[in-house]
Amino acid sequence: MSAVSIRIVLAEDNTLLREGISSLIGRQDGLEVVGIAEDYDSLLALVDAERPDVVLTDIRMPPTGTDEGIRAAAHIRDTLPATGVVVLSQYASPAYALSLLKGGSQGRAYLLKERVADVKELVAAIEEVARGGSVIDPKVVEVLVAAGSRRPDSDLDRLTPRERETLSEMAQGKNNAAIASSLVLSERAVEKHINSIFSKLGLTEEQNVNRRVKAVLVHLSSNGPD
Repeated sequence: MSAVSIRIVLAEDNTLLREGISSLIGRQDGLEVVGIAEDYDSLLALVDAERPDVVLTDIRMPPTGTDEGIRAAAHIRDTLPATGVVVLSQYASPAYALSLLKGGSQGRAYLLKERVADVKELVAAIEEVARGGSVIDPKVVEVLVAAGSRRPDSDLDRLTPRERETLSEMAQGKNNAAIASSLVLSERAVEKHINSIFSKLGLTEEQNVNRRVKAVLVHLSSNGPD
């Protein structure tokens, strides 16, 4: 991705935030904003005209201010399946995240808007969806894990603290090497933790990271809030 710029369409109805994000992205090597939209209809028109590598969109925009970003992601999957989508939200909502992944987790990210302040996290998410990967905000994962842990007889109760940390890293779309680096473990240790997690949660291990993210989230959501 470093040799060719990732072409990005940005959609945000808040003027200050829109200009701030555009300026932030414009200062990053390998990223290029090719269009800016302020509402759902203009976003779809711009995506159709520019055919970007990645769409970075607010979850709520005119005309209804509800779930335009999620609906745009679904439309883009149907019309331009190779285009990645990063949805920015103020809400650590498992329901929103799962709705985004409903048609598949490939090339999809759900981040809280507070992540915009950390340019490395934002850029990493953009680059990951451009590669076809997926990213879920850690706070969304925390909500799911906490909710599942409060349920009686939850399978999550069987996980050790280290396995819970590994689960959170997995749900962010990280591969074993990245998890090992984050938790200061060997890759072999990470592999053992993941095998134990899948066994305790009754899930079949998936080598494909995208399917693995979705499997983890779907399981957690079954134990957590709607």
